[in-house]
Amino acid sequence: MNQANLATAALLDLSRTAARTLLEKTEYPWQALPEIRAFVKALGDSLPAGDYHHPQEFVWIHKSAEIFPNNYIAGPCIIGPETQVRPGAFLRGNILVGAGCVVGNSTELKNVILFDGVQVPHYNYVGDSILGYKAHMGAGAVTSNVKQDKSLVTVRLPDGARVETGLKKFGAVLGDHAEIGCGAVLNPGTVAGRNSRVYPLSMVRGAVPGNSIYKNAGEIVEIR
Repeated sequence: MNQANLATAALLDLSRTAARTLLEKTEYPWQALPEIRAFVKALGDSLPAGDYHHPQEFVWIHKSAEIFPNNYIAGPCIIGPETQVRPGAFLRGNILVGAGCVVGNSTELKNVILFDGVQVPHYNYVGDSILGYKAHMGAGAVTSNVKQDKSLVTVRLPDGARVETGLKKFGAVLGDHAEIGCGAVLNPGTVAGRNSRVYPLSMVRGAVPGNSIYKNAGEIVEIR
């Protein structure tokens, strides 16, 4: 795996998100993170009023979405069609949730883009992250988005090389169809390639190649 595998086009099908115009300007997906707030505000103002509820300032919820009781939803936030937001979800703003997603019980989102079909269904924290088409995080899997020493986040390649992001807050990018096992921790600067899998209870740092299984640090095998 090399730096080219971290490119936006290598990880994500941009036809599967309303954030296409934001992401297609980037070389790497994480470059969109500082722009999410302004983008969601502008996009929300352009949405068809007849298709979306607008319960409060900078919050747009598609009329076909299913919003369960006992949630907190702060703007700017867009929730797409046929998406479920289950009880106890905590949506802190700067959020774009696509179509057919599941935001589960006690799941917390902050400064994120969820492509269509993403599932974060049980006790997940997803912050300063981008989750590709039909990516899935198992119960209790979380992103860690700030380093303990508060230094800028880098993405570490399997050969040890590092890619600078220039960001203090960056959790993870999950490529299309990535599967994250229950209880896994994705450390700052994790990038999981398309169709990759992460074992439950793993602690992941750096880049995981597409079409591979991350078992633990130093043990990544190709899917056959």
